Amino acid sequence: MEFCVWAPRCRQVTLEIVDPERTMLPLRRMEGGYFIGTAQGGAGVRYHYLLDGTRRRPDPAARALPDGVDGPSEVVDTSALPRADTSWRGVPLRDMVIYEIHLGTFTPEGTFDAVIPRLEALRDLGITAIELMPVASFPGARNWGYDGVGLFAPQRTYGGPAGLQRLVNACHAQGVAVILDVVYNHLGPEGNYLAEFGPYFTDRYKTPWGPAMNFDGEGSRGVRDFVIGNALYWVREYHIDGLRLDAVHGIFDASPIHILRELNEAVQAAALELGRSVPVIAESDLNDRRVIDPVDRGGYGLAGQWHDDFHHCLHTLLTGERSGYYADFGSLDQLAKAYTDGFVYDGNFSAYRGRHHGTTTRDLPGEHFVVCAQNHDQVGNRARGERLGTLTNLEGQKLAATAVLLSPFVPLVFMGEEYGDPAPFLFFTDFEDPALREAVSRGRREEFAAFAWEGETLDPQHRASFDRSRLIWACQQREPHRWLREYYRTLLTLRRRHPMLGIGEKRNLRVRVLDEQILVVLRKREPREATLIILCFGLEDCGVRLEIPPGSWRRLLDSADKRFGGSGAQSPRLLRAGSDGRTDFAARARGATLYLLESTD
Repeated sequence: MEFCVWAPRCRQVTLEIVDPERTMLPLRRMEGGYFIGTAQGGAGVRYHYLLDGTRRRPDPAARALPDGVDGPSEVVDTSALPRADTSWRGVPLRDMVIYEIHLGTFTPEGTFDAVIPRLEALRDLGITAIELMPVASFPGARNWGYDGVGLFAPQRTYGGPAGLQRLVNACHAQGVAVILDVVYNHLGPEGNYLAEFGPYFTDRYKTPWGPAMNFDGEGSRGVRDFVIGNALYWVREYHIDGLRLDAVHGIFDASPIHILRELNEAVQAAALELGRSVPVIAESDLNDRRVIDPVDRGGYGLAGQWHDDFHHCLHTLLTGERSGYYADFGSLDQLAKAYTDGFVYDGNFSAYRGRHHGTTTRDLPGEHFVVCAQNHDQVGNRARGERLGTLTNLEGQKLAATAVLLSPFVPLVFMGEEYGDPAPFLFFTDFEDPALREAVSRGRREEFAAFAWEGETLDPQHRASFDRSRLIWACQQREPHRWLREYYRTLLTLRRRHPMLGIGEKRNLRVRVLDEQILVVLRKREPREATLIILCFGLEDCGVRLEIPPGSWRRLLDSADKRFGGSGAQSPRLLRAGSDGRTDFAARARGATLYLLESTD
């Protein structure tokens, strides 16, 4: 059994096996700051590295940390983990309907295994991929996962390596892909010993969460190899189907080849070798098309990125909130632009930032953007963690679902959103250091000052913040939650049946704003194939004149239908547009209607 650790800051490194039998083995220093050695044993062996004879630390690349982030590392034979997906080939990003999950609060048990019985219902809903918030080992028993420090070790309280592999197998058996959220912009503050091994961090750049990773300074080659190796580890050893890179605006690299490009190229080479689709998706607030532009056009070549502008447009229209970064949004014209152009801020002036922001993406197809009405950030980074269902009514939730699920982009649904789960999703941590606990609590209070939200900010360290964030599954069998879930299922069924409602080309999309409160989205596939989506954001019913392709349009969906908890559909079953394409339409307040072109004149 071979051991290897990169520790250029150490004069000597000793392998200390603590179980099954205490053994000390000095490792040989090799070129590049690596230390290697061979010891007897196999899976289950627990060990530390003793740095310079004084500091006992876990392995930076530990495959398991069964006693927590400060305890001994455990050897795991990943090749012996259960495999049942040898014929699986993954799901391309353009075919994904993503469902975001926090493992600890998705089920009462909060484990990988507890997700498995829920997969059939998700597949029935129309989900084709689940996205797991970070599962790398973090301090304590509860955390969002963005304070991870054991990047190669699946969190012990979730079920560790074997639990993750069982979940991946079960997902693939249901035809559902698994995206993993990974964090390469920083590491958590507690249990983070990487700086003692090597120059993993730099003070040349700053992040809101701690020291930035050193991707372009002295010794950065080892850091880059560590991070790229981690990405490949999830793909090769656990058969993960895609990676979501957290907050790439906190990844700084002035190298000739950016770390995002190098990482993506390594992942795509592995995917090609394995015969699988493994898209890499970025979270970024830069509105910088380089993230998704191909390499031959100066980009990093990632498959896609989260489209925050779309969310902000939708949220402000439905809630009326205008504080914080929402100050830049609020008009229906902006949502129309998000549909047709991608980024709303594409070089224009942002009042919130006090500068011009973004690059144009008008020419890029929708498959490069992931959109949502809710996600862990937009819900959890509120003072009280309110979901959209707390901020708007049932009709508003259905309107939001229509806007997202029938958009030309890749849709994402946040866990419980599909039935309007009433539980909040709060920020929670489980740090032991008293000073750190206080700093986190104080930092959250200060962060919310710009939003002027009313009410007390719940302390992330209180167990109640975690317990209150668990989904209330039983409520989805009751009204109005049952109505909303049926509406989501119907929308996703229509999206599958009518390809023009899925990922679309910009040339086949036409969007108009009528009377400053109605968005009309016309989507075409062929000259005689078209759908019409009418979204009314007004708070009162109103009549408008539509200008659409001549012909007969058959109604496929009305959000006011009684089976969706509405007062009853009043839109015409057949909408007739004469030779001039004009027809009158009575729009319901906060209503959504979908038509299919059935015949042309």
